[in-house]
Amino acid sequence: MCGIGGIVGAPADGVVADVESMLQAMVHRGPDQGGVWSAPDRRAVLGHRRLSIIDLSEAGRQPMIEPRTGAVMVYNGECYNFLELRAELESLGHSFRSQSDSEVVLAAYSEWSDAAFARLRGMFAIAIWSPHDATLTLVRDRVGIKPLYWVEHRGAVVFASEVRALLTLPGLAPRLDPAGVRSYLWHGFVCGPGTLVAGVHSLEAGTLLKVAADGRVTERRRYAPARGDVARLDTREAEARLATELDATVQAHMVADVPLGIFLSGGVDSSVISAVAQRNSSQPVVTFNIRFEEARYDESAYAREVAGRLGTDHREILLTERMFEEQLEAAIGCVDQPTFDALNTYFVSRAVREAGLTVALAGTGGDELFGGYASFGDLPRVRPLARAVGLLPQRALNAIGRSTARLLMGPGSEVRPQTRWGKFADVLATRGDLVALYQTSYAIFSREMQRTLLLSPADAEPWGLAPQRQAELAERTAGLGVLEAIAELELASFVGERLLRDTDFASMAVSLEVRVPLLDHGFIDAARAVPEAARFQPLRRKDALKRIVAKQLPAELFDRPKAGFELPLGQWCRSRLAGRLEQNFQDINLAHAVGLNAETVGRLWRAFRGGDTSIYWSRIWGLYVLMDWCRRHGVYAA
Repeated sequence: MCGIGGIVGAPADGVVADVESMLQAMVHRGPDQGGVWSAPDRRAVLGHRRLSIIDLSEAGRQPMIEPRTGAVMVYNGECYNFLELRAELESLGHSFRSQSDSEVVLAAYSEWSDAAFARLRGMFAIAIWSPHDATLTLVRDRVGIKPLYWVEHRGAVVFASEVRALLTLPGLAPRLDPAGVRSYLWHGFVCGPGTLVAGVHSLEAGTLLKVAADGRVTERRRYAPARGDVARLDTREAEARLATELDATVQAHMVADVPLGIFLSGGVDSSVISAVAQRNSSQPVVTFNIRFEEARYDESAYAREVAGRLGTDHREILLTERMFEEQLEAAIGCVDQPTFDALNTYFVSRAVREAGLTVALAGTGGDELFGGYASFGDLPRVRPLARAVGLLPQRALNAIGRSTARLLMGPGSEVRPQTRWGKFADVLATRGDLVALYQTSYAIFSREMQRTLLLSPADAEPWGLAPQRQAELAERTAGLGVLEAIAELELASFVGERLLRDTDFASMAVSLEVRVPLLDHGFIDAARAVPEAARFQPLRRKDALKRIVAKQLPAELFDRPKAGFELPLGQWCRSRLAGRLEQNFQDINLAHAVGLNAETVGRLWRAFRGGDTSIYWSRIWGLYVLMDWCRRHGVYAA
């Protein structure tokens, strides 16, 4: 796993130094080696920081040059089917000097050009300069596990693994993108292809970008379908295929020339990964769990029981409020784009890295693929109501929303706009459109509260999405059953735009590579082939996954309410962290510079600190991280 960056376009005297500065800003992503390659005319400069995982020798160093074509590549990721591709390429006359997957990826491109990318199974962000046509190709894996950002600057296209690296460019003068701020207030993160910084783009998952030698973007397209046609199988065949794919993907994700461990929460997803890994290992695999002093958040006993049944080398890490506060500056400082989450991943990643491991497996993806979230039950229930009232005017929808919320909440209850019940009128306003309904259910703030929070409110993206993105999601879910459609939305939005991005920067901040076997596209396709009833029912139980490891972990082991890996941030924000948050929230100039209404921010903070349980910690923490990030990087509204 690595950090990559480069510049293609009009040459300048300092272009190599600019790439070196970007690499220095990403040294945490690749502390083992670094290198820069420049074309003779300096129209193309590629840079790389290396975290050595497979083939630790000098033969795996990048930038890497293909001897036949002279193509130059910098590559961030892992290709899990590289051995099969290598054998095929050798039969076609290619020879290899290293054991690295990077060399195989570059040879595959030289043999099959853009068609090579659809053949890769793994996580990757790649940049390849082809001297024969003087073109740069940027490409990202089809699920979006590894990030890649780009900006047009001074007649060139500049790319990097992190937004923060691009902020080092001389003369960039970054400013906030109003659409990015609105997206953040909707989601608690910025939904691509934009970012929080005006002009800085996130390359979409499964997409490639072509850049000419003069810095012109000449092509931008998907190289593989977001959701291809899936052959329907009967339940027995489908679940047999699912088990086979899971076994194969976990084995492939365990290949490394460095120590490897597993994040084990004790929930279904991480337990299944641990079980499959253990039965494919000749020695106990290492599993990790974070333990809290606060009993409400501590699930270490569940992880301990799973580890005991599997026989893993299990290690627990205590995280106290004091320890969190002492390490918070480093955690906040690693945030690449603001997000209301990610700190949990940072702290467990840091503990795993300090234990001497370089690679960790995580169970990300199980909830999305097998109906583990409340959205799979809630959205199908409210959708008929939203459709039924869809022809009514907005004023009537607001009235129905308020009265229905009061009825559901109980007599005398106040419907506050920042609560989930305060969004009920927004739910009805979707008129049953599934993408809009999904977006509304996940909105951090209601539309009314978003308008109150913004100094210059706008409704350009009524459901928190750019029109193009909304159309793409509608196309991706067209023709699917409602549960299958929700799964696709969870994969594209919650996982693709938040969880994976957060995991990347939080783990790479401590030079740890996190792999996600359940998001291998072969396993995703196997899950899609499982009949809807077997895949999702009973809702939130994920029985299709449990059955794969039933001999190792009986289903009753998981008969308890679902709880995600969550830090006690709501509690801590009202105690030891309160002074830190208040300093930001009382800074009227900072709030205005970020485009926020300081009075509304202050009112929310005072209500939260006063014990108003309707204001969830994620909203307060999200506002704090946004303001803190802008202050750290000097990125403000125009």
